[in-house]
Amino acid sequence: MPTIFTHAIVPLAIAAAAGRGVISPKVAILGAAFAVIPDGDVIGFKLGIEYADSWGHRGATHSLAFAAICAGIATMFWREARSVSAFVFLTLAMASHGLLDTLTSGGLGAALWWPFSEARIFAPVTPVRVSPIGMGFFSMRGVETLVSELKWIWLPCAAVAFAGWGARRAARSRL
Repeated sequence: MPTIFTHAIVPLAIAAAAGRGVISPKVAILGAAFAVIPDGDVIGFKLGIEYADSWGHRGATHSLAFAAICAGIATMFWREARSVSAFVFLTLAMASHGLLDTLTSGGLGAALWWPFSEARIFAPVTPVRVSPIGMGFFSMRGVETLVSELKWIWLPCAAVAFAGWGARRAARSRL
């Protein structure tokens, strides 16, 4: 899995690209939290849930359906998020977690299609190093993971954010 920081950066980049007029800062922050939430499934290890079970790590909580359900609940109960753009953004924010996990080089793939399929899948290419858990993060492998995430996720996210900002600025200057 990518680090918690990297999971959060994807929705923040999307929100920055879209701009405050489309995604409010509060919804952007919720999106960052939504992108981290799927890894809460690791609590299952303490509860005896096996990694490969439906509700194990990278299982149901990493699916596109789970992302849409959570986004739907948020948009129903939080006035700030009651818009189609907020629903789509929050769905993408949480879905980005499982999608990023499919790009990693280890562990089980993500159950993106749960509940329709419990198959764990990887993307055709897996350039992102798996983040070490716990104190292993503060090792050479942790540094290699951060470099991998910088190259494959942070730089493209920065490009998306700046492209959106540039497009909005160009549109304003034409007015």
